[in-house]
Amino acid sequence: MTIKQSRPAIAATGLRKSFGDQVVLDGLDLNVQPGTVFSLLGANGAGKTTTVKILSTLISADAGDVQVAGHDLAREPDAVRAAIGVTGQFSAVDNLLTGEENLLLMADLHHLARDEGRRRATRLLEQFDLTEAGGKPASTYSGGMRRRLDLAMTLVGSPRVIFLDEPTTGLDPRSRRNMWQIVRDLVAGGVTIFLTTQYLEEADELADRIAVLDHGRVVAEGTAEELKRRIPGGHVRLRFADPQGLDAAMRVLGQASRDNDALALRVPSDGSLRSLKTLIGRLDDLAIEVDELSVHTPDLDDVFLALTGDSTNEKVTPR
Repeated sequence: MTIKQSRPAIAATGLRKSFGDQVVLDGLDLNVQPGTVFSLLGANGAGKTTTVKILSTLISADAGDVQVAGHDLAREPDAVRAAIGVTGQFSAVDNLLTGEENLLLMADLHHLARDEGRRRATRLLEQFDLTEAGGKPASTYSGGMRRRLDLAMTLVGSPRVIFLDEPTTGLDPRSRRNMWQIVRDLVAGGVTIFLTTQYLEEADELADRIAVLDHGRVVAEGTAEELKRRIPGGHVRLRFADPQGLDAAMRVLGQASRDNDALALRVPSDGSLRSLKTLIGRLDDLAIEVDELSVHTPDLDDVFLALTGDSTNEKVTPR
């Protein structure tokens, strides 16, 4: 996905927040481009939910400057609220109302005309595959259906920026992947998603950029691939058709680890295109035939553990 370079959808500088003696955010800086998914990755207690609450005007920061959707958070909180939507860890769905009634209630809160509210509710029920369940009480919904309805309720106000705070916690794998597709569709329509998650696979699948949060500070930021390349352990595995090819490659690639049984070499590499071109070029210059080549890079599990260490008993969930 192409990252759009324009005025940030979210920009925070020097964000600080403490609760008593506990420092939760310690000089947090963020820059989120519009029409992208930005994921804040961290263990429980790292400050993810506090960040969302500040950026969505639910609590105030102790210090720092924030712009959301082009509006100053401190001076224009009402304008920020009008431009955003928030879906928290726990569903805001009213169990006593039907799915359609929940959406119509949100339409009333957004002061939409009755006809427009009904049109929007019908469209959202269709979009989130809830049309058949729309007339049933939300108490009868599965976990995945409730999360879809919760996000649909967020969209009634047509927000430009949506905060998703651990939106798939507790969902089964199928429901999680359905939610991922919904997020992709929203971003394709120009919406900016600020996603907090403990699920490493979720950040890897969805995020254009990832910030790793530890003890209230961003300790690394980049694309998933950029973060993975920062961690040692990446390598290229080369397999050869015969021992002669293996011997010839070993002479050229002296730093490689040899596996005689598999007729393979393991060559340290950061997985970048430049390093691969250099490796292939060295082999090609000597007409050394490679039967199979595969690139192995550290995953986000490795990234998270390397960047945050064992400073917390809470770990992100490697699903």
